[in-house]
Amino acid sequence: MSRVSHPSASAAFAFPAQQPLLGIASLLLSLLLLTLLDGMGKWIMAAGVPLLVFCWFRYAIHLILLMAIILPSRGLGVFKSKNPKLQCLRAAAMLGSALSFFTSLSYLHQAEATALIFIAPLLMLSIAPWILKEPIRKSRWIAAGVGLIGVLIVVRPSAGLPTMGVIMGLITACLFTAQHLLSRMLAQDSSFTTVLWSGAIGTAALTLSLPFVLPAALDTLNNLSPLNWTFLLLSGVAGGLGHLLQIQSYRFAPASLLAPFIYVQITFAATLGWLVWAHLPDSITWIGIGIICASGIVNSLIEWRRSRA
Repeated sequence: MSRVSHPSASAAFAFPAQQPLLGIASLLLSLLLLTLLDGMGKWIMAAGVPLLVFCWFRYAIHLILLMAIILPSRGLGVFKSKNPKLQCLRAAAMLGSALSFFTSLSYLHQAEATALIFIAPLLMLSIAPWILKEPIRKSRWIAAGVGLIGVLIVVRPSAGLPTMGVIMGLITACLFTAQHLLSRMLAQDSSFTTVLWSGAIGTAALTLSLPFVLPAALDTLNNLSPLNWTFLLLSGVAGGLGHLLQIQSYRFAPASLLAPFIYVQITFAATLGWLVWAHLPDSITWIGIGIICASGIVNSLIEWRRSRA
């Protein structure tokens, strides 16, 4: 699950953005890995693995992988944060968004579920002037309004989408918005610090839930096929590498350049849904998805042009 890496990720590094093509390639690969993570989560839960058990495997493997990559070069000092309270709040928002998104995926096809959460960047642009004291821009409000029209088309009554899936998808978008706003507020911390805090707190919280959910899931886990076990274990690897690649992408290219490419993830999600579940959104839903993507891309280009000016 993506998603949109926070622009402040680039603030953790002192390197100028001199390799834009490498940045774009890193971002696209990260989005592909996170899309595969979403697909594996949908597959594993359909096999009977409870949500909290799946998320524990995903978080625990994610954390172990990140620590193995980051700690040898940066040491335990990387955990030191200038604002632990905000780190805890961000970790809670990230865990909540993971739980709500995979719940949404249990009701919706991957393309529709992914499209719903992409209202989050537009929500963030609308809220940022009040929380982050950024200047109010008419273009941001227009983009948010157009994006909302796209969402309404996707979730229209005639689409027949399950109400619970739509509700959980919109909750995910709100939690993603909170997560990204908190990420911007944590710009003084290294991005590695932020991802490790989120992974550690999420893993600890899910571990506390295991005594309540694991006993009922043991029969399912004991009878999982080798393919399902592979997907369960690879979900954490895909999540960890996906997030690291997103961080790396902002070392090589500015956030304003990368922002339009984030919407490629909807295409990845639709392709995976077609290959695995033989599902493609209908033409009207594609119109809604296109409106969401167009509003985000156009606004990103406006922001990029404004930053250059």
